[in-house]
Amino acid sequence: MRLRVLYLAATLLVLGCAGPPVPSSHPQVQPEVARLPLLIDGKLTEVVADLYKPPGAGPFPLVIFSHGRPGSRERARLRHPITIDHGNYWLRQGVAVVAPQRPGYGETGGVDVEDSGADWHGAQCRGDPDYTRTADHARRTVLATYEWALRQPWVRKDRILLEGQSVGGMTTIAAAALNLPGVVGAVNFSGGVGGNPHTSPGKSCKPELVTDAYRRFGLQARVPTLWLYARNDQHWGPTMPMIWFDAYQAGGSDSEFVMTAPVPGHDGHQLLRYGEPMWRAPLEAFIKRVGLLSP
Repeated sequence: MRLRVLYLAATLLVLGCAGPPVPSSHPQVQPEVARLPLLIDGKLTEVVADLYKPPGAGPFPLVIFSHGRPGSRERARLRHPITIDHGNYWLRQGVAVVAPQRPGYGETGGVDVEDSGADWHGAQCRGDPDYTRTADHARRTVLATYEWALRQPWVRKDRILLEGQSVGGMTTIAAAALNLPGVVGAVNFSGGVGGNPHTSPGKSCKPELVTDAYRRFGLQARVPTLWLYARNDQHWGPTMPMIWFDAYQAGGSDSEFVMTAPVPGHDGHQLLRYGEPMWRAPLEAFIKRVGLLSP
């Protein structure tokens, strides 16, 4: 019932305000490109990251952002793990952001360890994908980034938020299950894995295995989470995200689910990029509740 009430509230919220994204009237700050020495799987790895820091010495609340998983060619060309618009959204609130390019992506490069084994042949998915493996490998970069952040004098160690989109959203939920000290909440934008919007729109590869993975994370997590999806998400469709959330929430954690109206003119999987009028209010209510901006 809580899920359905939030679904209806979010849908009503965006009626009349959904439209093409409005260009920001604020000057856009470009990210600093940082090279982080991270200990991942016991090995020191140089990870390239986008870094946004408010003016001054801090300490500042921090968002650790996890990017999605584009196709194989696009993975090598990944440049900005977080959109400049969203980085600036946090910056305007006095929040710092670090968005690492995980191993196997962008300038960080290296071996792709996040392959789930999902094997698409047209609209048919074959193989036996291991989605827990994907999320586990991805969250190791989140953990290493968190440990790096704790050593930075400009970071508030008790005001850290995890956030991610697509595979990065699922990564964020997997990282939330670690219950890291100082992490006040986790935000999942359109999180999932195994999607194929071109030949199988609205249905991922063996989505019941994604359900199993979310159920396992939900048994461990005690960090509050917010799940944000759009009704016209072409990777997962509108039904499976609610099933995934139910499986996760069965573990007893403090969780909220918001399904917005369709993102106009775009695949709803791009809710984060194109749907700010839809997600801004529930996100800001969540960060207020978990105290990210509290003194």
